[in-house]
Amino acid sequence: MRDDTPFEVNALGMRCPWPALRAARAMRDHGAVRVIADDPIASRELESLAQECGWSFKKHKENQFIMAHVVTENQSQ
Repeated sequence: MRDDTPFEVNALGMRCPWPALRAARAMRDHGAVRVIADDPIASRELESLAQECGWSFKKHKENQFIMAHVVTENQSQ
């Protein structure tokens, strides 16, 4: 069962692809993930990962991004 409290992934100082890899691992067990990453490429990679997995993506604060599982009508039945 997924926990919907955002799980924090601290990827400060890590260069891509590590922030996205860390986020993908957290996405397996959590319904929402907050990623803190300062690599300039991280936002694009995280957004692509979220889209590929059907998750929402938004910039939360400077160097912070929120990814959340989107439940569709078909999945909720």
